[in-house]
Amino acid sequence: MTGSPRLPASARLYECVVRHTRRAPLRNAFSYRTCLWLVDSSDLPRLGPLASFRPADHLGHRMLPIAENVRRLAAKNGIDLDGGQILMLTTPRVAGMVFNPLTVYWCRAADGTPACVIAEVHNTYRQRHCYLLRVDARGRAETAKEFYVSPFYPVAGRYRLSLPEPGDQLRLSITYCPPGGPAFTAVVTGHARSATWPHLARMTARYPVPGAATAVRIRWQGLGLYARGLRAWPRPPHAPQEGT
Repeated sequence: MTGSPRLPASARLYECVVRHTRRAPLRNAFSYRTCLWLVDSSDLPRLGPLASFRPADHLGHRMLPIAENVRRLAAKNGIDLDGGQILMLTTPRVAGMVFNPLTVYWCRAADGTPACVIAEVHNTYRQRHCYLLRVDARGRAETAKEFYVSPFYPVAGRYRLSLPEPGDQLRLSITYCPPGGPAFTAVVTGHARSATWPHLARMTARYPVPGAATAVRIRWQGLGLYARGLRAWPRPPHAPQEGT
């Protein structure tokens, strides 16, 4: 990363609560607080170790800008995003550490109309998968599960997603419907703050390494489920959808 620090006026911070609810075969629910950024992928903050948004941490080729990688993925699916805005909700790399269970891209065409939503999912095995979604007016979509996330669920079944573009409030939900079993739900809620230097300082003090903290929480919950008798499904090979 080069150049002096830069904090675009378009960037927003969300102090969030993430809730996970597993209903079967063991019931388990937990929640935690974290901080997410909403940024224009063509006008990214430049904050050194405080927050960096690197192509290598997301979809596509590590030597191309994030926005270009999103456009290329959309083009492979017949969607033209040239000249359109791409908003990205994510956890940046902080102090050299990053883990993003979910990054969401809200993509618009050149005329400003919504074109698609991309949900980029990362697991704890250093793999990722992107779901390109045609959402309705309320940001809802369904799609088949194609990626190994929790080791305690198979790569089967469907997702029901609600991913409305955030404003002052953020509310996203993903419900996984495994074959023949009760659903698992993850919900993210938050309130927007402008990304000013004072707000950034407060969020950094509260959540100094948010991505690393999330990875630790997820692994800790997994160990607890294993200790309670839950066993993992085999992890199938996964080929990335694009060059990395």
